[in-house]
Amino acid sequence: MEIYLVFVDAIQNSNKFWAAIVEDGNLTVQWGRVGYQAQTKVHTLGNHQRAVSKFNNLVAEKMMKGYRRSQSQIDSNCEVSKINRAIELLEIIRPCVEQRNFSVPYINALNQYLLIVPTPLGMQIEPYRVYRSVEDVDYQMGLLNSLLATPAPIAAAVAVVTTTEPTEESKVVSLKTISRNFWRHL
Repeated sequence: MEIYLVFVDAIQNSNKFWAAIVEDGNLTVQWGRVGYQAQTKVHTLGNHQRAVSKFNNLVAEKMMKGYRRSQSQIDSNCEVSKINRAIELLEIIRPCVEQRNFSVPYINALNQYLLIVPTPLGMQIEPYRVYRSVEDVDYQMGLLNSLLATPAPIAAAVAVVTTTEPTEESKVVSLKTISRNFWRHL
């Protein structure tokens, strides 16, 4: 039993994750800012049932605070509907970036996009600087579209919280590695 939650509010400078996994009688919780080293706490609860109960209580608490289900990375195993929704949100974001109009529709689309695609944005989020140009948005769209065209298990991950070594069967490309220059301006 495991879960990955994110809380995003670009205006309030929030881009956090919270993850938990139950293994036997232990509940391991990790949390932190997306793209940064996670803090970890292991709750040793003695048996599986108590660990599951603690898990459910903590998840409910986080959901009440505004955290939403997500995933640590987007790859070809992700639901197609989520990838399509992320592309739709980028299509809303693109004209806003082109016109330099960072009003409520842009902020809402950005927050929703970051819920689907957790993205390391640094310690200080400046919503008008997340995408410097339409080319930046197009680049993200290209990555997402490549996932739709890539059969599983080969994937091009769009964003990750922690880096993992790709296996020989799967191709994982993370924003942490391919776009260091892309995020440098933040």
